[in-house]
Amino acid sequence: MTEENFVDYVKIYASSGKGGRGSTHLHREKYIDKGGPDGGDGGRGGHVIVKGNRNMWTLYPLKFKKHFKAEHGGDGSKQRSTGKDGKDVYIEVPMGTIIRDGETQEILFEITHENPEQILLDGGMGGLGNWNFRSSTHQTPRFAQPGIDAKEGWFQLELKVLADVGLVGFPNAGKSTLLSVITAAKPKIADYAFTTLKPNLGIVEYRDYQTFVMADIPGIIEGAAEGKGLGHRFLRHIERNSILLFLISADSPNIQKEYDILLNELKQHNPELLDKTRLLAISKSDLLDEELKTEIIKELPKDIKTLFISSVAQQGLMELKDTLWQMLHN
Repeated sequence: MTEENFVDYVKIYASSGKGGRGSTHLHREKYIDKGGPDGGDGGRGGHVIVKGNRNMWTLYPLKFKKHFKAEHGGDGSKQRSTGKDGKDVYIEVPMGTIIRDGETQEILFEITHENPEQILLDGGMGGLGNWNFRSSTHQTPRFAQPGIDAKEGWFQLELKVLADVGLVGFPNAGKSTLLSVITAAKPKIADYAFTTLKPNLGIVEYRDYQTFVMADIPGIIEGAAEGKGLGHRFLRHIERNSILLFLISADSPNIQKEYDILLNELKQHNPELLDKTRLLAISKSDLLDEELKTEIIKELPKDIKTLFISSVAQQGLMELKDTLWQMLHN
């Protein structure tokens, strides 16, 4: 998936179907001029349904199709025949999509693995035919109910990436390089900050054909929670990751300080992020000899497990996969 194809925010317009009218038909047949009421009910209008698709990773398809309209219900007819229900319309989205009211910004629901399908707009109920209004004192009702009107409105869809492991680090920490080496993802890689402008996802192949999903989140800078740099727009993608893999370069002047800044930005955005399982990887460790590595170990944060890796030299990557797998399944 290229950066250009990653879309995590769209606005759509949706309209459900109107309910069909009830029939006012009176029974007629040979030799019966004035039969009783036999008007059927109107059919239900179509729903607008949001459906999660496990094979989608972006809202990109909705960038070009933004209007969704369900079918109206059919009218009732003679012989108590109920009108045809309107056809439902489905809006497919990736897992992890939040649906908000376009005007109030209220969160209506989220599409997750637990609720992969939700009705966004109910179709209008069909009106009752005159058959339903007959009585001993009113044997020939010549009226019926109209169908309930359709519902419509603008809605805002936001995607929070669902991944097992989220990569957290400053720009140019080596996150994209790591993702490109241990998955089939092909993110843009260059030696300058903010190479990654959109989240990238990759499938990590593990032992015995098992896999897990890793997400490369655009680099965090100090003040990101207040909107600096790429801002909090991408911090929200970290909220859905099971494990946070902090990546700090071996050539960092102060690993402890960098780690503290990253933690603080996550805390400012959402304090619950600090409750997630965390792992620290020191990237570009092929630049270190044993003496430098020993010195760095003395300065590492004490409250987090740390590994030394090199994506370019492919050092420590299997140990990294093993550790992540154990964390995911513990």
